[in-house]
Amino acid sequence: MMRLARDLRYVQLDPTSAVARSHLLVFWSRLGPYDPATLERLLWKERRLIEYSAFLVPAEDYPIYRLRMRKFATGDSLWPRRVRGWMRQNAGLRRHVMTALRRRGPLASDEFEDRSVASWESTGWTAGRNVNRMLEFLGASGVLVVAGRRGGQRVWDLASHALPSRATSGSVTEPEAERYRTLHALAALGIARPAHIRSFYVGPRTADLPHILAALEQDGQIARVEIADGGTLGKGVWWMRTKDLPLLGRLVSGRSWTPRTTLLSPFDNLIINRSRTEELFDFRFRMEIYVPKKKRQYGYFVMPILRHDRLIGRVDPFFDRRNFQLRINAIFAEAGASKDRPTGVAVGRAIQSLAAFLGAKDIVYPSNVPSGWRRGMGS
Repeated sequence: MMRLARDLRYVQLDPTSAVARSHLLVFWSRLGPYDPATLERLLWKERRLIEYSAFLVPAEDYPIYRLRMRKFATGDSLWPRRVRGWMRQNAGLRRHVMTALRRRGPLASDEFEDRSVASWESTGWTAGRNVNRMLEFLGASGVLVVAGRRGGQRVWDLASHALPSRATSGSVTEPEAERYRTLHALAALGIARPAHIRSFYVGPRTADLPHILAALEQDGQIARVEIADGGTLGKGVWWMRTKDLPLLGRLVSGRSWTPRTTLLSPFDNLIINRSRTEELFDFRFRMEIYVPKKKRQYGYFVMPILRHDRLIGRVDPFFDRRNFQLRINAIFAEAGASKDRPTGVAVGRAIQSLAAFLGAKDIVYPSNVPSGWRRGMGS
């Protein structure tokens, strides 16, 4: 699990739980059914993973994020000035939070008194949520960290108390961090254009990416690659780590991987960059969680179907926890995807694996399963 976390470099968190929390599904898609308690142990007890800014990240990456934390709410633009002013006005609330955590921590947000003198103003859901705003701003500046969860509520603690020494003892310079970020992005993405690298990392954007890429190329750590797919790809310069170049030959020969079929969370790392997904896989994917039900094209929490190296369709599932039932509201095949029985068998096994992971005792299929797939699923 830690090897996977290091390969991905981050896993996005999201409160949506129509099937399961997204980060749990990201690990399941790659590892198959596992015990979520193992992930909880890595996160909250061993602290080999850390929750940072709505992402799970390896603890050894913390020094990279700390550079961003030091710059939180700095600068002369409107947002940092507003945050600094609000925190100065509410210095009493800050002292209360820090004192409570020193004496009683870790604590959930509802265990603090709202001692603010100036309410946080917003047109969104954060309006008036003064304790939460203070906790989040102190977390973004590196003073506090999320130390656990009680239900869906975050539990906070002082970073100096909660983080292991292996996370806080290391330090990197800004140039070193930029090199790490670039190499980590390429390791996770495999191949990427500069725009993909910029949008990949959780944290500050690389200030001078062309210079960093040129330096890494000169050092022999990365190389330019070309993509050929009937002449439809190849726009711009693509990059790859030189240490990964031998994988290309093994991939072509089939010696480097075992093709499989699985379902992906809509927040999965493979598809989170929608434009890159469309460019590489010819697969247009958009979230419809906030789209009115009647206007949805595919469904609420749609999980793309990955078969071998193609995205071949979509599943709209819902886990009924009360009845331990996995309901498949709809199944869609992409244009050009194989509709044969073996593909249906593979998709059916992926759905059965998801049901096993969730602890579902029953699977209910819809009536609109593509006919060839239905025969393979036995639905």
